[in-house]
Amino acid sequence: MKVILISDVENIGTVGEVKDVKNGMARNYLIPRKLAVKATESNLRAWKSKIEAIRLRRTEILENAKALAEKLKGLEIFIHAKSGEGDRLFGSVTSQNISDALGEKGFDISRRNIDLESAIKALGTYSIPLKLHTEVTQEITLNVTKEEEK
Repeated sequence: MKVILISDVENIGTVGEVKDVKNGMARNYLIPRKLAVKATESNLRAWKSKIEAIRLRRTEILENAKALAEKLKGLEIFIHAKSGEGDRLFGSVTSQNISDALGEKGFDISRRNIDLESAIKALGTYSIPLKLHTEVTQEITLNVTKEEEK
């Protein structure tokens, strides 16, 4: 059955593509989940302008992510934390702490976009990847320093 994809579907295609899929896949998965519509003449005419608008919007989002990556290039942030013997932290530095530090610098980046493998538990310098878009990743430098006791 020929369908028009109205959303990206992994291993099948992207928005706006007309794909020939098995009848069961279309009837039981794609159409009920509103991922695709049947590729009839009327649907092709109706979705043509909508799909073009979606593609333009996606291009705009990608360009904005690339521009943000350029602004973040070479950025270095500092987080001060309490530490004990052997430069081990009392607690840890998480993606939320990094997101807050970026917010103080004027960058609104969600903690979900910060790709930390695990929480940081020691003083030092770290390279932190930020996923700004599926196609755009930028690394920043994080310095975790000892908090001065008063």
